[in-house]
Amino acid sequence: MTKAKGIAFSEFGAADVLRPLDLDVPDPGPGQVRIEVRAAGVNPLDTKIRSGAMKQAFPVELPHVPGTEASGVVESVGADVTGLAVGDEVFGPTASGAYAGLALAEAVKLAVKPPSLGFPEAAALPVAAETAFRGLDELGARAGETLLVHGAGGGVGTVAVQFAVARGLRVIGTASPANHDRLRALGANPVTYGAGLVDRVRAAAPEGVDLIFDTTGLAESLAASIELMDGTERVLSIGDAVTAGQYGVPFSASGGHGQDAFAEALALHAEGTLDVAIHQTYPLAEAADAQRASEAGHLAGKIILLP
Repeated sequence: MTKAKGIAFSEFGAADVLRPLDLDVPDPGPGQVRIEVRAAGVNPLDTKIRSGAMKQAFPVELPHVPGTEASGVVESVGADVTGLAVGDEVFGPTASGAYAGLALAEAVKLAVKPPSLGFPEAAALPVAAETAFRGLDELGARAGETLLVHGAGGGVGTVAVQFAVARGLRVIGTASPANHDRLRALGANPVTYGAGLVDRVRAAAPEGVDLIFDTTGLAESLAASIELMDGTERVLSIGDAVTAGQYGVPFSASGGHGQDAFAEALALHAEGTLDVAIHQTYPLAEAADAQRASEAGHLAGKIILLP
């Protein structure tokens, strides 16, 4: 065991239940490494688990340290680990809470961070890249097709836009006007969400859209998608399972594409074209404020904690 500072909650509730906690982080087991966390991603799932809304689907022991993705430096290596050594800079999903100075991770699920990629940007990639890759894969996206991304200005949305453009798709993205210039720079045709969305999308794609990827989970996005597609075929949501179920829209929640997604993102980075959207960074001690911002929505990228 090694001591580390972290943020945890001992009861379910609003963001105020998040408190500093001195942690005992175990030594890495077989196939694991322990990393010194330099940046951790804040995701909607973190806030849902903290609120208690996910108690059935994601039961946790209290006190619980949130966080499922991080970047950092390998501090200790367990048995049977190959390809990683102490001092390596890495990013990926964590096996223990990432809102901490130290976290455990499965070595095979991590990617080596290039020196040219910052720790905050690397911490913003794991969930967003895997989710974007999985969404396009499950939709069967093909070059030459027209894709509509709801919430294109967010963390998952901006990565999905970049993956799709690189694969030869034409992309239309819903976003607030403040994000339109950025989306144009990424190769997407932005449209404003809200009343009249269907008409704006039809004006942007008179020939129609071929597939829709919803990252918002909003009822208005799903309703517009069904109207545009005349049904739910080739519509996929990763925003909210309950709302998606109410509209009969397929929902994707499982992972499994991590390494392929990281490779695609790193290839774009090597080409100098990867744009990682970071909404704001917060010190680890301000994790409650970071989660409040996440819950408020309308983000222009990922929220990152810096231990």
